[in-house]
Amino acid sequence: MAGRTATNQTWPAGRRGPALRALYRVWVLSAGAVALATAAVAQQASPVRFTEVQNHEVRRSIRLPGSVEARTASVVASEVAGYVVAVDAQEGDRVREGQPLARLRTIWFELQLQEAEGRLKEARARLQLAESKLRRAHELFEDEVISQDELDDALSENAAWQGRLDQTTAEIAQLNLALDRCTIRAPFNGVAVTKRTDLGQWIDQGGPVFEMIELDSLEVRVEVPERLFAQLSPGAAAEVELEALGGLRVAGHIDKVIPRADPRSRSFPIKVRIANPDGRIGIGMLAQVSLAAGETYAALVVPKDAVVRQGTQEILFRINEGETVEPVPVRGGQALGEWVVVDGPVAPGDRVVTRGNERLFPGQPVQGELLEYALP
Repeated sequence: MAGRTATNQTWPAGRRGPALRALYRVWVLSAGAVALATAAVAQQASPVRFTEVQNHEVRRSIRLPGSVEARTASVVASEVAGYVVAVDAQEGDRVREGQPLARLRTIWFELQLQEAEGRLKEARARLQLAESKLRRAHELFEDEVISQDELDDALSENAAWQGRLDQTTAEIAQLNLALDRCTIRAPFNGVAVTKRTDLGQWIDQGGPVFEMIELDSLEVRVEVPERLFAQLSPGAAAEVELEALGGLRVAGHIDKVIPRADPRSRSFPIKVRIANPDGRIGIGMLAQVSLAAGETYAALVVPKDAVVRQGTQEILFRINEGETVEPVPVRGGQALGEWVVVDGPVAPGDRVVTRGNERLFPGQPVQGELLEYALP
């Protein structure tokens, strides 16, 4: 019957046995082919990069809570008074330096500019006439036709129109500047977080338009106990872990050590700078900050790229003498830039896979190439 499998078909009694034996032979051959193909894949050496486990002197670290802050936060204000005719950004928008945030009505400044340009033309014409009269007055004075007072009058008139020309030129420059300032622009790359004006409102000179924060580079504020203050200095490495982002770890460094303790807790604030190029980290997030402090000790370190997380477990793929890999369970510890302290059954000189370890399985043959990392 159409649609049934071969095993469900009905054969005459004399043909049933041979047919079943033929089907069995086909199944055995197919299974054998699959097994051979799987074995061939398993035996194929995967190209990987490896780095050797190192024994390294490490300074003990402390772990302290902190809070993410913006390095630059600003209330963007208007430099001129005016009526809002457009708001070009909204709360939450990422804006670039120089991008318009809002615009003011410009007609009043444009009319003033037209008037000033007219006065400038008059001043230029009057100045040309005064200069001509002055040259004539000098000639007549040398010929003793006019008196000193008449020459002084010509000099005074020329100076007056020169002053009028300079004054009007400066006024036009101020009006052009005011026209440009009618477009309120972002002073830096960042995010518009709070809108302080809206369409149709009047803004006074210095009135707030938007609150902005910079997100590309952030600071984490940490309160450090008094006993550790002398051991910390700007530039020292730090690592920031953000639980709200799934335990995301970000490398940073101490940017500022503020030498004034809180009078109640006797702790000193420091600021750790971290990068935030993709904007995932938000202002106000809680963080755990690891800082190097205290005595040094010998530890086994591997590049962070060598540590593979499988569920709640961390493993390394070690390359054995037969150029096959075996998973080794470890426990990650203190971070040291691109390296991390590990605790587990590994030894200095062991080759651990740092590139291509995402899809490895125990016993898989590999073709390794050394990848060097600069020690911290």
